[in-house]
Amino acid sequence: MKQYTMSKMNAETQTQTRESFPTDDPAVVTCGLPYANGDLHIGHLRTYVGGDIFSRALKRLGQETAFVSGSDMHGTPVAVNAAEEGVTPESFALRHHEQYETTFPQFGIEFDNYGHTHDETNVEMTREIVEALIQAGYVYEREIPVAYDPAADQWLPDRFVNGTCPYCGAHARGDECDEGCGRHLEPGEIETPVSTITGNDAEYRRREHQFFAVSELQSYLSSFLDRLEGTTNAQNQPREWVEGELQDWCITRDMDWGVDYPDDNDLVLYVWVDAPIEYISSTKQYAERVGTDSFDWKNAWRDIPGVRSHSSSSAKDSSEGNSPSNINNGGEIIHIIGRDIIQHHTVFWPAMLHAAGYTEPRAVMASGFITLEGKGFSTSRNRAVWADEYLAEGFHPDLLRYYLATNGGFQQDVDFSWSRFRERVNNELVGTVGNFIYRSLLFAAREFDGTPDIALSDSVEERIETAIDAFTAGVNEYSVRAVGDAAVKLAQFGNEYIQHHEPWKLSNDDPQKQQVMRDCIQLAKAIAVLFEPVTPAAAERVWADLGESGDIHTVGIESALVAPPQTFDEPTELFEKIPEERVDELTAKLADRVTDPTDDDDSDTDTDTDTETDTETGTDVAETTNESHSESNMTEIDPIADERIDFEEFEELDLRVAEIIETEPIEDADKLARIVVDLGIEQRQLVAGIRQLHDLDDLIGETVVIVANLEKAEIFGVESNGMLLAAGADADLLTTREDADPGTSIQ
Repeated sequence: MKQYTMSKMNAETQTQTRESFPTDDPAVVTCGLPYANGDLHIGHLRTYVGGDIFSRALKRLGQETAFVSGSDMHGTPVAVNAAEEGVTPESFALRHHEQYETTFPQFGIEFDNYGHTHDETNVEMTREIVEALIQAGYVYEREIPVAYDPAADQWLPDRFVNGTCPYCGAHARGDECDEGCGRHLEPGEIETPVSTITGNDAEYRRREHQFFAVSELQSYLSSFLDRLEGTTNAQNQPREWVEGELQDWCITRDMDWGVDYPDDNDLVLYVWVDAPIEYISSTKQYAERVGTDSFDWKNAWRDIPGVRSHSSSSAKDSSEGNSPSNINNGGEIIHIIGRDIIQHHTVFWPAMLHAAGYTEPRAVMASGFITLEGKGFSTSRNRAVWADEYLAEGFHPDLLRYYLATNGGFQQDVDFSWSRFRERVNNELVGTVGNFIYRSLLFAAREFDGTPDIALSDSVEERIETAIDAFTAGVNEYSVRAVGDAAVKLAQFGNEYIQHHEPWKLSNDDPQKQQVMRDCIQLAKAIAVLFEPVTPAAAERVWADLGESGDIHTVGIESALVAPPQTFDEPTELFEKIPEERVDELTAKLADRVTDPTDDDDSDTDTDTDTETDTETGTDVAETTNESHSESNMTEIDPIADERIDFEEFEELDLRVAEIIETEPIEDADKLARIVVDLGIEQRQLVAGIRQLHDLDDLIGETVVIVANLEKAEIFGVESNGMLLAAGADADLLTTREDADPGTSIQ
C-alpha cells in the first residue's frame, strides 16, 4: 500500500503527497489520444516522445509501468471528413489509426498497448462506467437548446456548428473557443451559430440531453488539485473553473458516429466521455495480453472503496476529498498531454473516475506547443515538418527525441528550426556525448583490448551516483529535460576528466593510465544507461560496443555502476554531424512548399498560444533589484544617455535566463574568462571580462542574465556567442529575484 505524508502547501492548506518513485504500486503512463483525422508532424510528436521517455525512466528506476494510448476515433471532425471523402467514419478513422500504429515505433515510441476508442473493449468499458455514473445518481436529463440546420434537416453537434464565444467574443467552434479563451463550450452556448454543412445560419431548438453533475464534485475536485502532481500549468490552470461556478457537463450528442448512450439509440456519448476511458481499456488489453500476473489492470485503475453516490450523506462526505482515507488506493496514474486539453484531464476526467470508483490521476504533465521557425504549424499551408518527411531526409529518430526532450522545460513552448536542430546535434550529441563515448571506447579497445581490470575510483563512482540522483530527481519532478540532462552532464564531466588526465601521454603500464581508462569506460556505460530513455537506439549501440550481455532497455539504473566487460572491440561513432549546407537545403525546401495564407487558414492546435503565465512557460517577467545610492556616490554613476531608442529596437533584444555550467580563464587575457551557459534549449559559450573580479569556480550553478541575440564575435581567439550582463565596477552579475528556468525570456 502507498505511504502518505503530510506536507504544507501554504499557510491555509494541507495536501497529501505520495511517496517518491519507485513505489510498490503499478504505474500507468498515458499519452493524450491522437485524433484519427490527419497526418502526424513533429509538433504532434513532442507529447508522445515525452511520454515514452518518462515511461522508460520509470521502468529504469524499477517502477512497474504500463505505457498505453490509442487513437481517438469518434467525434464530429471524423464524421465530417469521412463524409467529404465519401467513406464511412469507421474506415476513415481506422486508416489514420493504422498510420499512427506504424509511425510511433519508427520514433522509438514503444507503447505497451496502443488501441482505439471504437474497439469492443473500450465500447464495453465506456458503457460500464457510464452505467456506474447513472447508478450513483450523477447523470440527469435536461432540455437544452441545440443548434439545428433547417436546410439540411439535421441537428448540429460540436464542429458541425461555428459561431461566437459567449465568454470572450472570439470566433469559436461548437465545443471549444479554439481562437480565444480556450474554454470548453456546451451545446447551446455558442452565439450566432452557423452550420458548417450548408453555411447557413442555424437556429436553436429544444432537445433532451444527458448531463453529468460535475458541480456535485466541486469540493472533491478542489482537493484533488491540491494533491495533483505534474507540471504547474496543469495544477494551476483548472482552478479558475473548479473554484468558480462549476458547470455540469452535457455528455450526449445528436449524431450516429460514437458510442450509443445506454438504452438510447438516438444519442451517442460525447467524445470526451469515451476517449479518456480508452486509457483504462488499453491498460486492460495489455494486461489480458501479458497476463494479470505480469500486470493487473484492476490494481492500477480500481479504487477499491467503490462507486460513490452523491445522494447519501456519507458518500457526500467522501466526495469532499479532504481526508487521507479518501485518496484512492489504486496505482500511479500519470497523464502526459498537450496544454490544450488540460481542462478535460483535470476536471471532467477525474470527476468521472472518482464518481465511478476508479483511481484518480497522480500527475498530469502538460506540454507546451511547438512553433516552426517562430511561426505556427499550419497543415493547410503545408507549413510543417512531417513525421515521415523527417525520416525520409535520413535523420535518426534519436536526434529529434533529444531535441524535443531537452529543448526547454516540458511545459515551455519550443521553437524548431533546422539550424537550431543542427547546432544542438553537433554541439551536444556529437561534440559532447558521442565524442566522449567514442574516444574512450576506441582508446581503451586499442590500448587495453577493453576495460582495465582494476577498481573504479571513488571520485568517479561518486560522480555517477550524483548523475543517478539527478536522473531520479528528474523523474520525481516530472522533468523530461532533467532526465536527459543527467546523462549529458555526465558526458561533460567525462570529457573534462579525460582531457585533464591525458592518458594518451602515459605508458600502458602506468597505473594512472589504467585508472583513467577504467573510469572512462564506466562513465560511458553509465551514460548509456541514463540516456536510454531519451536515445534508446544510441544507447543500444553503446551497449553492444561494450560487449554487454542482456538488454539495455530492461536493466535497472543500478547497472550504471556494474563493472563493464573486460574485453570489447573498437566502437562505431555514435552520432554524425549535420553539414551546414543540409540546413540551407531543408530551410529552402520548407519555404518553397509553404502556400500563401488564406482567409480561412488556421494553425494547428499544437501551436496555439496560451494566456496563462507561470514560471516554466518562459513568460514571466524577471525582476532585478536596484540598490539605493547615497548622494556621495551618485556622481560616480554614468549619465543616462540622451539618445533614446524606440520600443521596436528594444524588442529586438532577446534577454534570457541562463545557468553557468563551465568556466575557465583565457590564456594571455588577464580579465577574460570563457563561460559556458545552459539556456534550456541549448548551451552557449561566452567571453566575459570578469576573471579578476570573480572566483570562476564559484560561478558554476549561478543563474544569470545574458543577451542571447548578440552577433557572434571572436575575442582572443575564442568565439563568444552572447553577452553576460553585469553591473558596477565589481561586475555584479545580473540575476533574477526568484528562481527561473534556464531559457526563460525576460520581457
